[in-house]
Amino acid sequence: MHTKTRLLIIEDEAAILNGLTDVFLYHGYEVDGVMDGKTGLHSALTGKYDLILLDVMLPGMNGFELCERVRSEDPDQPIIMLTAKSGDEDIIQGLSLGADDYVAKPFSVAQLVLRVKAVLRRSHIGLESQRIIRLGNAVEVDSANLSGQCHGRSCHFTRREMEILQYLHSNNERAVSRNELLSKVWGYAKNLQLETRTVDIHIAKLRRKIEAHPSSPEHIITVRGAGYRLVAD
Repeated sequence: MHTKTRLLIIEDEAAILNGLTDVFLYHGYEVDGVMDGKTGLHSALTGKYDLILLDVMLPGMNGFELCERVRSEDPDQPIIMLTAKSGDEDIIQGLSLGADDYVAKPFSVAQLVLRVKAVLRRSHIGLESQRIIRLGNAVEVDSANLSGQCHGRSCHFTRREMEILQYLHSNNERAVSRNELLSKVWGYAKNLQLETRTVDIHIAKLRRKIEAHPSSPEHIITVRGAGYRLVAD
């Protein structure tokens, strides 16, 4: 029986893999490391890991494909992607495939440790608040099953998307700022200055699922200078 938090690091640069392994061992984690995509996929699907740190550029199978394969087998597996590219295209692709967060190289090891702790904290807390969320007459979401009916079609959500929707729903009388979502949903410290479009990308994904017309949203409204507000009726 494993009592320590278990990490799988999939990274093909030996120096980075060894360095990260040492860092997380020092912080009390149990760590397994692999250096190619196919071995990483096998480890991810057959092992029991609390979180996977996944490089994008890997031999054998890239990180995007690996993330998608893991997500198809275990939608709740926490994954943080490591990328040498900070462009929106790669970030959007990784988050669209279900990654919980991304970290661009070169990165601060201290910030990476904080992000790992934040994702783990959220995954351990799980889904809370009311189970059924109704938005008007056309959207009904079952938070426990991460699914629902949206405008006559089936819709499915990642755990992170559902956490955002639940938090907005529980605060639908006001606008919720981007920083508040990072703090309350992702678990980041309020004073941690993060350059990330994670919130914006996840909001866009949610709109594509629950809005009849995502470009003219009726439920997740942008409040200029204040953040996002959920309109339930």
